[in-house]
Amino acid sequence: MSQADSSRALMPLTLPQLDFWEEFTFHPDEPIATVAHCLDIDGVTDEQALVAAIIQTITESDALCVRFHVEESRETPLQSCDPQLRPVLQQIDLRSAADPAQDAQLRMEADVAAPLDLRGDGLAASWLLRVGERRYLWYIRAHHIVLDGYGFTLIEQRCGQLYSQRLTGCETGPAFHPFASFIAEEEAYRASRRHESDRAYWRDAFAAHAPLPVLHRGDKQAGEAPHEVYGTLPANVSAGLLRLSQETGIGWPDLLVLLSGLYLSRSLPRQRIDGREILPFWLPFMSRWGSLAAHTPAMVVNILPFHLSFGPEESLEDVLRENAATLRGQRRHGRYRIEQIAMDNGMPAGSRYFFSPLINVLPFSAPSFHGCKVTREIMGSGQGEGIDLTFRGEDDGSELSFAMSADPAMFAREPFERHGEALPAFLARSLAPEALALPVAELLVEQQEDALSLV
Repeated sequence: MSQADSSRALMPLTLPQLDFWEEFTFHPDEPIATVAHCLDIDGVTDEQALVAAIIQTITESDALCVRFHVEESRETPLQSCDPQLRPVLQQIDLRSAADPAQDAQLRMEADVAAPLDLRGDGLAASWLLRVGERRYLWYIRAHHIVLDGYGFTLIEQRCGQLYSQRLTGCETGPAFHPFASFIAEEEAYRASRRHESDRAYWRDAFAAHAPLPVLHRGDKQAGEAPHEVYGTLPANVSAGLLRLSQETGIGWPDLLVLLSGLYLSRSLPRQRIDGREILPFWLPFMSRWGSLAAHTPAMVVNILPFHLSFGPEESLEDVLRENAATLRGQRRHGRYRIEQIAMDNGMPAGSRYFFSPLINVLPFSAPSFHGCKVTREIMGSGQGEGIDLTFRGEDDGSELSFAMSADPAMFAREPFERHGEALPAFLARSLAPEALALPVAELLVEQQEDALSLV
């Protein structure tokens, strides 16, 4: 399968991998880039089928057995896919424990908290923990240098297909692309005319705005746990997003991003350019469609700066339409890496942009395993910084939840925690049919009772 291709030769690191490698050199003993998911699979009728599906999925996922090679003659490492590093499935039966689910949770949390050495052997793990007669937890962990969140989603979906095929005989679809093919495609893009066109776009985009904050890698420490608030969005928010999406033609995830940006603009510093209010924030971008990465588990996600712009007298509808159009334009050039943008702008070694505030929408339904109820828990997604707002839900916009975190060195806990109630309230009121016609400044003032300082 793909492993024969990916293990033939040493391959260069992609730009995001080089970025994570540099981060590791500053923090080799801190687990700041561990990513992990846990699937709760309830209703398994054939354990052997589940085990076989997991093993085949891991076998197809070349990125999970990456080895890095450091050579004195090279400034940067190379990588290969070493079959010896493929994570072996650990099967753990916890049914005799007093609280099997709690026992499993503690084991997984301890694993996420352990540092991962990029110079050592094995950056991934795969466990199958049995916590009931028909209930299993599939835990998979990796370093962010080899896998992003959507890479996990691909792996989970693939495993569900393979399990279901063993029970029903349904089609499983194609295996993942070889990791080596993905690397070759990335190298080809960087040598292409499209790359140069994308470079010109981002050069002009950065010239139009004030410089963005920069972080020195040595300043980022694991430190105190972040302040966190969690919540679910009421059904009227999901319904409002879908209604507004139909009316405006703007995807509901983009509407959620833009409305959340307006919410944050009430309490974060804004720029003022030509009479317009500007709030810079950061958006993860999958950067997969139209490439082999669409079906290759790997570290692919990009992160792009977005400047939310509005005139005080503009209606909410006009603000949403104008900014959605800008967002679509950015995404046409979204394959151009933020790491390359940093180099283009003279970023010194050991530094990078400060990715705060960051807004992320993850509309990915849990995978389907035949006859089972499946839920997903994000055990680790890397360490955020500043303000980080993440929404999760089904791909149809239902069952939306949010998690908001803040650096305790920058934000006080008590006012921050009030966002757990204020954010859903703002979204619900902004999605009322009459809100579209309001001047955006009036909408923000009307919501002032919900506005809370983040500092």
